[in-house]
Amino acid sequence: MGRRYGEDVLAGDWRRRKVTPEVDAETDLVVEDAESGFCGAVVGFEAGAVVLEDRHGRRRNFPLLPAAFLLDGRPVTLRRPSRSPVPAARRRTASGSVAVDGVRARVARASRIWVEGVHDAALVERIWGDDLRIEGVVVEPLSGIDALDAEVRDFGPGPGRRLGVLVDHLVPGSKESRIVARVNSPHVLVTGHPYVDVWQAVRPAAVGIPAWPVVPRGQPWKEGVCAALGVAEPADMWRHILSRVSSFADVETPLINAMERLIDFVTEPE
Repeated sequence: MGRRYGEDVLAGDWRRRKVTPEVDAETDLVVEDAESGFCGAVVGFEAGAVVLEDRHGRRRNFPLLPAAFLLDGRPVTLRRPSRSPVPAARRRTASGSVAVDGVRARVARASRIWVEGVHDAALVERIWGDDLRIEGVVVEPLSGIDALDAEVRDFGPGPGRRLGVLVDHLVPGSKESRIVARVNSPHVLVTGHPYVDVWQAVRPAAVGIPAWPVVPRGQPWKEGVCAALGVAEPADMWRHILSRVSSFADVETPLINAMERLIDFVTEPE
C-alpha cells in the first residue's frame, strides 16, 4: 500500500526545480532568440510566430516555443497577449536607429573601433553610444595614427577579432592616406572623413556659426579656429561644440557613413 500511488511527489529537492517564466510579447519588448542570437524588439505576430525587428530594421519570425527566448539574459517563454498589441511610435537613438528599451549592454566583443583622439571618441559616444553598447563594441582613442601599422600588428586582428579605424582628413594625397595604405589585413577596415579635425565634421549651424573659419596652412587648426571665433582655449570651444550635438543630424554625412560602415564591419558575423 505504501507504493500504491507511486513515489512521494514532495520527496527530493522539489524547491529547486526551475520554472521558465511566461512573458507577454508586448510591442517593443526586446528579447533574444536563444538559438540564433538574433536580438530585436517585438513588432507583431505572423502565422503563430512573433516578429522581431533589430536595430537595422531587419525583421525575422520566431515560433513561440517554450524557453526559446532570452530576456535580460534569462530564458523565458513568450506568449501572445490576450489583446492585440497596439503599435507604438518607434523611439530612435541619436544615430537614427530604432531604440531598444530595457536591454542590457552586451559583453564586449574582442573586436574594436579605434578613433584618433578623445574628442573623436566623445563625439562617437554622443551619437552612436546606444548602438555600440547593444552591439558590445568598445571604442578606443589613439594618440594620432603615425604608428598605425605597428599598432594594428600589436592588436593582432583575425577572425572574430576585427578592427575598425576612423581617420580624420582621409583624402587622396594626404599624410593620412599614405599611413593608411600601409595597413593591409582583411580583418581591418580603415575609413574616415575629409575634415581636418573631427570638430569640422560638426555642422556649423549646430555650433551657431555660418561656417568653419579658414585657417592658413601651417597654423594649428584648432588654435586658428579659436582665434577666429574669439574663444580663449580649445578646451572651451570643444565643450561648446559637444554640448550642441544631440543626434546624427548635427554632423556631416561623410562622418555618419564612415561610422556606420565601421559598426557593420566589426559586428558582421564571420
